[in-house]
Amino acid sequence: MSKKENPARNPAPIASTFQIVEAYKAIRTNLLFALSTSENKIVAISSAEPNAGKSTSAANLAITMAQTGAKVLLIDGDMRKPSLHKTFRVKRTNGLSMILSGLAPLEDCIFREVAKGLDLIPSGTIPPNPSELLGSAAMDNLLTEISKQYDYVFIDMPPLGVVTDALILSSKVAGISLVCRQKQTTYEELKAAIDNIHNVGGRFLGVIITGVRRDLNSYGHYSKYRYYKYYNYSYSSTPSDHH
Repeated sequence: MSKKENPARNPAPIASTFQIVEAYKAIRTNLLFALSTSENKIVAISSAEPNAGKSTSAANLAITMAQTGAKVLLIDGDMRKPSLHKTFRVKRTNGLSMILSGLAPLEDCIFREVAKGLDLIPSGTIPPNPSELLGSAAMDNLLTEISKQYDYVFIDMPPLGVVTDALILSSKVAGISLVCRQKQTTYEELKAAIDNIHNVGGRFLGVIITGVRRDLNSYGHYSKYRYYKYYNYSYSSTPSDHH
């Protein structure tokens, strides 16, 4: 079946609290600026280590971007430990791995309108060779095709500190954003991940910090924002209630 509709639309990985919504809007604003001169509008989301909140951040950022009226695609590129199919309550059987292996056409693997303006390609069946698939000509062809169909594309990738899958895409995307968790991600881990991106000629877009406690200081919702400047351009925000 082509052009799948999600019968159990679940547009709410994103929280309703003012602080978190505004945090993602701030990220969106900075990201729009960062991508304004890019040839494509494809962003890879990764992290320095596991359990930093990258998948939830990717989903929330894609939803927030779709709220501008843009046509947005979210891809679960973590073919080792996928999770976005659970977030949006869809089957992952037909997905990215099936497209890249030539076992299913693109249209059969897109779940339409998982949130307003947002489509999803889940990971597909977990393959034995995810790195090879990501570096294949089939992946190049897929990115070319979806760039024609969507205004923005977000790809959730495995942690950079575990595997190098995100680096394989560095030359194919507009840039890579990293998700870090307060009191978990170390400076050394973050710096190593950023250095790896630059060492392969990739563009580092910025950091999203998760897990920030509201009682860390007395500045109200403005305490949600932490800005770090690495290299040419970066942004950071701290949606604390999602992991």
